[in-house]
Amino acid sequence: MSAARVGTDRTWMVALAASFWGLSALWRDPLARELPSLAIVFWEHLLLVVLVSPWLAPAVRRLLVSSWRTRAAVLVIGAGSSALATVLFTTAFRLGDPITPQVLQKLQPLVALALAAVLLGERLRPRYAAFLLPALVGAWLLTFADPLGVTVAGAQAALLALGAASLWAAGTVLGRAASAELRFRDLVALRFTVGLVTLAVLAASTSTPLAVPPSALPSIAALALLPGLAAMVLYYLALGRTPASRATLAELAFPLTAALVGVAAFGVRPSPTQWLGMAVVLVTVAALALHEQRSARPAVVTRARSSVPG
Repeated sequence: MSAARVGTDRTWMVALAASFWGLSALWRDPLARELPSLAIVFWEHLLLVVLVSPWLAPAVRRLLVSSWRTRAAVLVIGAGSSALATVLFTTAFRLGDPITPQVLQKLQPLVALALAAVLLGERLRPRYAAFLLPALVGAWLLTFADPLGVTVAGAQAALLALGAASLWAAGTVLGRAASAELRFRDLVALRFTVGLVTLAVLAASTSTPLAVPPSALPSIAALALLPGLAAMVLYYLALGRTPASRATLAELAFPLTAALVGVAAFGVRPSPTQWLGMAVVLVTVAALALHEQRSARPAVVTRARSSVPG
């Protein structure tokens, strides 16, 4: 990404968006312990669809004249990256603590690079392993208070969070492919709408009750408005005018906010090895992002770069 123009840097907007993501546990954790995850995510998506409804008709028109690859990408993004991923993420809060599921989302860049190699024909260099292996070790340390004493609940929560991270990473990769024919607002509107339809089908097929008490609605609205729509809009508005290296560092506000919320609001006390694991994950992912932006030999060779010697 090219450097931002003088006087228009929006690094603060990236940090604010990332902070909104980190606040998610304030509402998602209490809701997940009282209500079915599917119901929470359904109402979250319903509100989001209402908010982006002015974008929907133009988005559908563009989708109808797009290629079958773009249509398939939108289906996977909506059903998988929006609906199923958020259900998995919400369920992880019921089984684990409010910090771990969120910090594990920082593994998304590593997953996205691997998926780009599979779906977009990009090539992974051996140095990719130099970032992947430390990140996996850090994730293990972060997930389990006793790294040698793995609990079933802890493992389930981690797998759910990693499943969500993988689906969100797939959405990032497929969004890149679909953006050749669809605009950002098209993808947002279609993502939430396809997600809502998917959640309704899942609820009907599993007989999951979707009714929620009125007392839950403010928390669901907060989830949809702040970590959902506001964070997404702020993030994409900022990226165009923020140097990528600064954006990478600003995104660390996400796990840092999540950790502060977990400690201050929920009384979570990670063990020393969990703090170490968190640090390893964050440093590794930040180093990977900076490496890919600045190195003449990135860990992933895109199609555009593949013809360059070396």
